Amino acid sequence: MMEEYVVVNGRKFRKGYTTGSCAAAASKASVMMLFSGDAIGEVCIDTPAGVRLTLPVTDVSVTPDYVRCSVVKDGGDDPDDTTGLKIFAEARKKREAGIEILAGEGIGIVTLPGLKVEVGKPAINPAPEKMILKEVGEVLPEEVGVEIILSVPGGAEAALKTYNPKLGIVGGISILGTSGIVNPMSEEAWKEALALELKVLAAKGKRFAVYIFGNYGEDFVSENLGLDEENVIKISNFMGFMLDQAVECGLEKILIVGHLGKLVKVAAGIFHTHSRVADARMEIMAAYAALEGASTITVSQVYECRTTEAAAEIINQKGLQGVYDRIVSNVCTRCMEYVFNKIKVGCILFHQDNIALAMDENARKILDEAGSSYGK
Repeated sequence: MMEEYVVVNGRKFRKGYTTGSCAAAASKASVMMLFSGDAIGEVCIDTPAGVRLTLPVTDVSVTPDYVRCSVVKDGGDDPDDTTGLKIFAEARKKREAGIEILAGEGIGIVTLPGLKVEVGKPAINPAPEKMILKEVGEVLPEEVGVEIILSVPGGAEAALKTYNPKLGIVGGISILGTSGIVNPMSEEAWKEALALELKVLAAKGKRFAVYIFGNYGEDFVSENLGLDEENVIKISNFMGFMLDQAVECGLEKILIVGHLGKLVKVAAGIFHTHSRVADARMEIMAAYAALEGASTITVSQVYECRTTEAAAEIINQKGLQGVYDRIVSNVCTRCMEYVFNKIKVGCILFHQDNIALAMDENARKILDEAGSSYGK
C-alpha cells in the first residue's frame, strides 16, 4: 500500500499507482528472477513523476523456461475500476538481443484510429511502455534478449466499466499512466484546491492566468509559449467554475490553451468538460465542418468518428481547417459572455505532438503583453 497522501481542506486522500507502474514493476521482477533463478518478494521502480516505488511481487512462478509474477493495482483513494486487478508479466529468454513486449489476456486491442496507439496494437500507452523498457533494461544482462508477455485476468470485465469500449479498445483494459502515480481527490476538494491556487496567484498581484486542462496543455505551454509557469493553472474539467473564480479574484486576462477534445466542447458552451457530464464532440465538429462547406458525406464521416483525433484527420484531408478557427473564436466568445465581458479571453488550440492548430487575435495580444514571442 502506498503511504503518500494529498491533503485538501483538512482531509487526507491516499495516492496510488497506475497500471503502467504495475506493468513495469512486474516486468522488472520477472526478468530479475529469470536470470537469477531466485524468487523475490518486492521490486523498486522509478516513475515519471520522480517518485520511487517499492511494490510487492505476488503469484511468483519460477520455471526453467519462464518466470511469471504479478503486481496488484492500487489506485489509492481514487474511485478506480482497475484497483485490485493483478497485472501479470511473464518473462522468457529469446535469442535476439533486446526487449519485446507482448500482450495477453485482459489487455485491450485498439480498433479505431485517433489514439496514441496504432490500430491493431495492444492498448499499452507510450509512457508505460517507456517505463517497462527502462526498468527491464536496468536488470537485463548485456547482449541478451527477453520477451515479456503482459496479462490482466479479469481485465475484459473491468474494461466494460471504463471508456475503453467507447474509444474502440476491445477485450480488456489499457496500460496507462503518464506519471505512474494516481493522485486522488474528490471533485469538490479538487475545485477547492484550484480556487485556492487562483487566489494565491491574485494575492501576488497577478491579473493574468493561463488555463490548461491537463498534462498535454502543460507540455505545450512549457515547450512553446515561454510564460511564467506560476501563471499556469491546470483546471481539469472545471472551466465554468474557474471562470467564476477568475471574476471573483479580479483577473483581467485569461489565455485558454487546450487540445481539440476539450476546446470543441467549450466552443459550444459546455463549461464542465468531463465526458460523463457532456460529450457532443462529434456533433459539434460535424456542424462546424458543414459550416465550412463540407459535403454531406464528409459531415457524416466526421460524425461517425469516435475520437477528435480521427475527426481531425478527415478535416485536414478535406482542407477544412477553418473548423479550428471557429473553435478558438467561439471559445473566446462563449467564455467572455459567461463572465459578462469582465475578462479578456484568448484561446490557442493545439493537437497531438504539440502542433498548434489555431490562435485568435486576443491570444496574440495577451501573449505579446506577457512578453512571449510565440506566433510572431
